[in-house]
Amino acid sequence: MLLEFDLVLMGVNIVHRIFISYHHHGDQAYKDSLLRMNLDTPVFVDGSVDTGDISDDLPSESIRIKIRDEYLRESSVTILLVGLQTKRRKHVDWEVFSSMIDGKKNKRSGIIVITLPPTNCTYYTAAHEGEKSKLYPENSSWVNIDDRSEYERRYPYIPDRIIDNLLKPGVKISITTWDRVFRHPDILEFLIESAYRDRNSFNYDTSREMRRNNS
Repeated sequence: MLLEFDLVLMGVNIVHRIFISYHHHGDQAYKDSLLRMNLDTPVFVDGSVDTGDISDDLPSESIRIKIRDEYLRESSVTILLVGLQTKRRKHVDWEVFSSMIDGKKNKRSGIIVITLPPTNCTYYTAAHEGEKSKLYPENSSWVNIDDRSEYERRYPYIPDRIIDNLLKPGVKISITTWDRVFRHPDILEFLIESAYRDRNSFNYDTSREMRRNNS
């Protein structure tokens, strides 16, 4: 059976299977809107499944392996939708953490972060080749950030685990706004393909302990 990687090497255009991580209670409408857009112009296959039935009593390592090998096993890119409460949700942290590790059945995933309108975020981070000109042609001045407090100021609602990796040299995580992606399937397709292509070229920072409770 040919896998996604084999098809890419053969030059075949494919639609990647993605996992959408988000706060179900607060941001379901945005996931639904993304899926409706994808129905009109398919650029991904939704492989998202609810991880809410995983027992909190399991050890952290067991949770990571279970999500990677059972819930994420057929996906190669994780899209994280960031709303006002996203960073406080344990299941979001589990899904992001599990996206960063290699499982027995699938390797780590590429990660794309989309900040949602309630966060009022206007900042973005371009991580992949060609992304600056594709998504932000109006911007001719870019700033490199290596200070955690500046990332936290710009992205107060983004999970700490993502910021850990924005600070790690070589890790490629793109952050964009909902307005850049919604109704622009070509942009989303570019980001998905870029995240897929680069996902095995670096090692994520997974040193942070996994969140065990919501806050």
